[in-house]
Amino acid sequence: MSYPGELPAVDVAIVMESTYPYLKGGVSAVVHDIVTSNPEITYGIIHLTWDSAAPNTDLYGMPDNVRWVHPVFLSMQEHRGTFMALTPKALGMNARERTALADRLFDALHAITEGDMEPMWQIYDEGMNPRTRRYPVWALLGSREFLHVLQSRWGALGLSLSETFWLMREFFSLSYALLADDIPKATVYHAHTTGYASLVSAAASRQHGARFLLTEHNLYVRDTVNTLLERNMALRVRGDDWRRLDVTPHQRAWMAWWIEMGRFCYPSAHHITYLYPDAVEEARDLGAPVRDDMISIVPNGMVVRKFDDAYRQRLDALERIIRDDRRTWRFAYIARVVPIKGLLEFIDSARLLQERGFTNWTLDILGPTDHVEPGYLQRCLRKIEAFGLQDRFVFRGTVNVPAVIGDFDLLVLPSFNEGQPMVVLEAMTAAVPTVGTEVGGMRQLIGDRLVHHTGRSWDACGRLVDPADIVGGMAAAIQDLMEDLESYESLARNARGRVEDFFQLHEAMALYYRLYRALPGLPDRWSPGRATQSATVRASGVARVPRSSVPRGRHSAGPPLTAFHDARSV
Repeated sequence: MSYPGELPAVDVAIVMESTYPYLKGGVSAVVHDIVTSNPEITYGIIHLTWDSAAPNTDLYGMPDNVRWVHPVFLSMQEHRGTFMALTPKALGMNARERTALADRLFDALHAITEGDMEPMWQIYDEGMNPRTRRYPVWALLGSREFLHVLQSRWGALGLSLSETFWLMREFFSLSYALLADDIPKATVYHAHTTGYASLVSAAASRQHGARFLLTEHNLYVRDTVNTLLERNMALRVRGDDWRRLDVTPHQRAWMAWWIEMGRFCYPSAHHITYLYPDAVEEARDLGAPVRDDMISIVPNGMVVRKFDDAYRQRLDALERIIRDDRRTWRFAYIARVVPIKGLLEFIDSARLLQERGFTNWTLDILGPTDHVEPGYLQRCLRKIEAFGLQDRFVFRGTVNVPAVIGDFDLLVLPSFNEGQPMVVLEAMTAAVPTVGTEVGGMRQLIGDRLVHHTGRSWDACGRLVDPADIVGGMAAAIQDLMEDLESYESLARNARGRVEDFFQLHEAMALYYRLYRALPGLPDRWSPGRATQSATVRASGVARVPRSSVPRGRHSAGPPLTAFHDARSV
């Protein structure tokens, strides 16, 4: 394990949760593209994970410009000795001062709900920041004075004093894991979610006088709250939901914690990027004070040439499909076998197709089945067998998608939640249409009409269904394409054109490059002729990054005392 004092300062520290470089695909793939596309920049990776037993094998073979990977463990088993050793005596305060500090802490938490972050910043500097703290604020937890204030301030929560204390202990202990130690030094901290990653980035920015760039691949607060409430992941979450929804006291406390932490982290950032325009409005619904001048839309992108063989293969296949409407269609489901990806529901869609006489198809399931919920996989297998679909479903495990995508006629993605999925872009680049759910950035990716700055326009390249009606909607959309081959051909050709005009990797990386350069402080070692041309991303709602849009001033904000009980990938 490396320690911050032993690590060299880097230009950019990328802050991740349980992903890069130890998990393949998705956000990890985007981060690897950012790192490899900017070889002049030195990077460090701050990897937030549960404990030292979590996966720690480098799956990418990180390039030379990544100087270190620094793990931050959230489990108290990793901090038990130091955290448990903190007693009220460590505060160096008398009873009156401890009472005053407890009141200040609860006042600061309340101030966050009112949009005032400065009181918590002050407590952070005094009691958490390892470079400036005068006392360890976590030692307050064990004091009699804290219990008295807790009972009077949070008595209305509906929990017993004992239950409320253990809830606060969880918040205290995990905030200790995240914030008690010095954070490795960087000029820019680039977090790839709100939540834990933004909390650490905001603290690091405060510690080192650095810049904080936030990239939201998906709405972390929405996803975390929906997971907490075991709700449909497509449901929107608003900033006052923790006050108005009918939930248990524990759920209300955690909802408030996550929503207010999200509200708190946003103004800490100097600039924020989103994958798709609708995400900005969702963030504002959560109460995020997001100004237009600190926002950019930076979509994901592809290296088109890597899919040229698959594209030629699909063009040949289109000719055969048009000539032979009785051929066997090959569908692909490319995702983890987990509930949020909707495979169980799609099996019902497949049964509907079969009952309606559409039997000329097979489905290959391409994605990891290890490290998933064993019970969920077994439920899928049992349902496939009960419906007599064993000959139509093939589980192939993890595959090299560019090498096989040309074999398939249609990508099915029955997800309850997505950001801007790379697998859809991979399918599009190979001219494979998608039938999926209208969640996250899917509408902008495959549904909206896009107009290029040259005047060239592209219509949809797939079909989207309501995530509340996955079973019937997916079956109907697939049936429609199997019957309407002219529409199928148009979708396939539009798919490739949309990627070529709007979703190329070098354009997305140029946007990140310009953002890094616009944040002051990075050394002047940029190669002339690097990809500094502004991206030609002028689709409906897809913005370029004008130089004037990157604010030069520092926005104040900081981390609350918060964390959740486990780390999860977003």
